[in-house]
Amino acid sequence: MFNKNEFKAQIARSGKTIKETAKYLGINESTMYRKVQADGNFTREEINKLIEFLQIERPEEVFFAHKLA
Repeated sequence: MFNKNEFKAQIARSGKTIKETAKYLGINESTMYRKVQADGNFTREEINKLIEFLQIERPEEVFFAHKLA
């Protein structure tokens, strides 16, 4: 499961914005917001770019987090 809160925290920690992140991915800012709201509907290529751009050290905690009941 995609961890939306951790993803947003990673953006904040990197000192970047949603707008900058969307531009890096080559997508519209509104598309970026939709992807985040749609449980991280990112392609593999986008995930790899995000890991690099945001310098995510533990991508599994963002993109493949386990949902606890």
